[in-house]
Amino acid sequence: MTLRLAVIGGGNMGGALLGGLLSAGWAEASEVAVVEVLTAKHEVLRSRFPGVLVVDGVDGLGLVEAAVIAVKPPDVAAAVHAAAAHGAGRLLSIAAGVTIAAIEDAAKTPVSVVRAMPNTPALVGAGVSAIAPGSRASAADLEWARSILASVGTVVDVTEAQLDAVTGLSGSGPAYLFLVVEALIEGGVLAGLPRDVSRALATQLLAGSGKLLVESGELPEVLRGSVTSPGGTTAAGLRLLEERAVRAAFIDAVAAATERSRQLGA
Repeated sequence: MTLRLAVIGGGNMGGALLGGLLSAGWAEASEVAVVEVLTAKHEVLRSRFPGVLVVDGVDGLGLVEAAVIAVKPPDVAAAVHAAAAHGAGRLLSIAAGVTIAAIEDAAKTPVSVVRAMPNTPALVGAGVSAIAPGSRASAADLEWARSILASVGTVVDVTEAQLDAVTGLSGSGPAYLFLVVEALIEGGVLAGLPRDVSRALATQLLAGSGKLLVESGELPEVLRGSVTSPGGTTAAGLRLLEERAVRAAFIDAVAAATERSRQLGA
């Protein structure tokens, strides 16, 4: 039997994609395998994904139609070559910094490659991923990759040259937002709130504001304006943030992370 998909790398992101696919009905458990070199994780994966074949190497598989490459960058070439040798004609790589050209070269045989940059909210089905096609990837190959990543969030199309900026914005972005929440919690404590109350308020503030932004369809500046009464408390807080150049700091953070992504890719 030829497996429909092999997920090579059973870590957080590989596991998130596998769970999303199965929950969405993209494939039956018996049609999918996960390759994880750390045998200590095997029982966890088998318990989490009943019916999915779990092996410690690609050699433990038969033929596969396609593969998701979810290993660390130094291990990509070997994983790609092994997947292609087992029949995978389509490859979706979520390995940061590894170029499409490098993946196509590692395959040693013609394959359709789609490179993607997901982010960690995919772990709870609320991620955003960007995809870029390889030299042999057709519209059907892109739709195949999109169907996989859509099981854990939304998907946008970019060129490979834009993936570094995607990394700087949405790939690294969760850390920026978590830092903001940390600061807000500390601000609440300084203002006199118990820490658990401050944490609950700041955490739901982030979740609720994000939900409002997505579901209202309004621009962020419109929503910001709706909270900001002339001469009010929010206006006072925003004035201080602008004086401290917080907006510019976030812009510079995205630029710095983008440049670091380019350096790592090189």
